[in-house]
Amino acid sequence: MSNKKMLAVDLGASSGRGIIGSWDGGKIALDEIHRFSNDTVMMPGGFFWDTLRLLFEIKTAILKASHAGGIDTIGIDTWGVDYGYLDKTGTLLSNPYHYRDTRTEGIQDYVFSKFLSKSELYAKTGIQSMNFNTIFQMAADLRDRPWIVENAESMLHMPDLLGYMLTGQKASEYTIASTGALLDAKARNFDYDIIKKFGIPERLFCQLVQPGYNLGKLLPSIEEETGFTGADVIKVASHDTASAVLSVPAKCKDFLYISSGTWSLMGTESDEPVLTSLSEKYDFTNEGGVNGTIRVLRNIMGLWLEQESRRQWKREGKTYSFDDLSNMALASKPLQCFINPDDQLFSTAGNMPKRICEYCEKTGQHVPENVGEIVRCIFDSLALRYRWTAEKLEELTGKKYPVINIVGGGTKEEMLSQFAADATHKTVCAGPVEATALGNIAAQCIASGEIKDIWEARDVIRASAEVKEYAPNTATAAQWDEAYGKFTSLLGE
Repeated sequence: MSNKKMLAVDLGASSGRGIIGSWDGGKIALDEIHRFSNDTVMMPGGFFWDTLRLLFEIKTAILKASHAGGIDTIGIDTWGVDYGYLDKTGTLLSNPYHYRDTRTEGIQDYVFSKFLSKSELYAKTGIQSMNFNTIFQMAADLRDRPWIVENAESMLHMPDLLGYMLTGQKASEYTIASTGALLDAKARNFDYDIIKKFGIPERLFCQLVQPGYNLGKLLPSIEEETGFTGADVIKVASHDTASAVLSVPAKCKDFLYISSGTWSLMGTESDEPVLTSLSEKYDFTNEGGVNGTIRVLRNIMGLWLEQESRRQWKREGKTYSFDDLSNMALASKPLQCFINPDDQLFSTAGNMPKRICEYCEKTGQHVPENVGEIVRCIFDSLALRYRWTAEKLEELTGKKYPVINIVGGGTKEEMLSQFAADATHKTVCAGPVEATALGNIAAQCIASGEIKDIWEARDVIRASAEVKEYAPNTATAAQWDEAYGKFTSLLGE
């Protein structure tokens, strides 16, 4: 019987975890051994990630794993697009910017007027145009602080940067690199023609490697700090959504997924990128997956809307648990008003409840009158956005998808899973909750030869995790159809 132990370091936008995955040859068991906050820093010059603190927490997780009996391998996954620069001595030149930093406001207009058109960029990279894409952030660096780029020897995305800090080895993992509009979607390598047009030095880009690549052992100094585990650092699907999609417990090749959390990443898995005028029009992105797959998806604002509203209420002296918010929303009248979750109005931190009310007033709708109505507006709107996205994916691929698999922390919002079923008229299978960690561990198992491929991994995950099914409520179907008509009018359709 196998008895492998692997450490998944899963870093999200607000928190991180160290989770040990134990593989017995049939199932993966998870044990969270370290949890910590990911506290961003606003200071003169911008909005940054506290990278050195994250390194400290990762080392703490490895030490705890050592005390818990040791580990064989380590994998790191994080959010996409953000990165750090290293100088010729291997020293971090500046703390990495947070993707919500305001320096990229208006950057797309600057780029498309100076370097190339939006359509030209999409035709090569297949990436949804968002102002925080890596290539736009690097354009802002060259425009606003060129001395940093001039003194940089290399650029690494966050999980690659942290892997380098642990091992001293540089490599760019495919799934995380694919998030930033730097790769040729078809060739699946850095697009140096695009990179040259932006004036970005080619020297910054390291060897591109696939999930499963062994980065090597921990540096001796790190080993001394963390208990001499002897563990190898494995390049997993280091974009957290790629890890989450690996863990989707689908039984057939054609499926829809939503990786639900701060963002709702909704899409399907494909053998090839979808690069058409329609995919560009609908702003779908093509990101890398495991075993040569492409994640054709759309970034939807997700539970950020509820999370930021909750922070605002807390600032006002009103503290609610997420269960409190769900109960108040459920008690509110359904389908009274809607927002476009992806409107730029809602993309930055601040008074989210006020913005939602102002949006509803501006669009001639019922204006939410209390906390419950605001949360209900968020959940109804997300469910309707899922329907729009599902319809567009079916149009793009020519396929019908009867089931939506929702994975990740957002599956704890059972009401939203039910609304997704009701709005789309599709069965929703929700779970696993720990999708990213399971995908991270599964990739380590594939790398070590314990699991054959992604389909065997999905069989294992179905056996290892709870999945709950939600059937659409036929009694409310007409109400949701009517609401969808109102919702699409907000999108200009």
